Amino acid sequence: QVQLVESGGGLVQAGGSLRLSCAASGRPFSLNAMGWFRLTPGKEREFVASISRSGGSTYYADSVKGRFTISRDNAKNTVVLQMNSLKPEDTAVYYCAATIGSSRLRSDDYDYWGQGTQVTVSS
Repeated sequence: QVQLVESGGGLVQAGGSLRLSCAASGRPFSLNAMGWFRLTPGKEREFVASISRSGGSTYYADSVKGRFTISRDNAKNTVVLQMNSLKPEDTAVYYCAATIGSSRLRSDDYDYWGQGTQVTVSS
């Protein structure tokens, strides 16, 4: 069994920065790619970013490209989402997710999900 736990959410003003962390436990060696999604009331769950098992390949949604950075430290079983130049529309619950397969481009590719952490960006 794999557990994912997010941390680092909070309230920040527009233009500010926030760093989210996701810690994996249980059988972290079974994980392949990892990613971040976000959910806002009234909207579909939105893909934010993903990173390959080795950390050598990343993918970002157009809405966050150039502002957010995903990274991972496999020795610590941790993935981080650094969020800069935050906008009010970035307000959402952010979820960490992980795959056991090789595909990581869509939400249905992900097999494990964390409980989420709230990010609120004020104007």
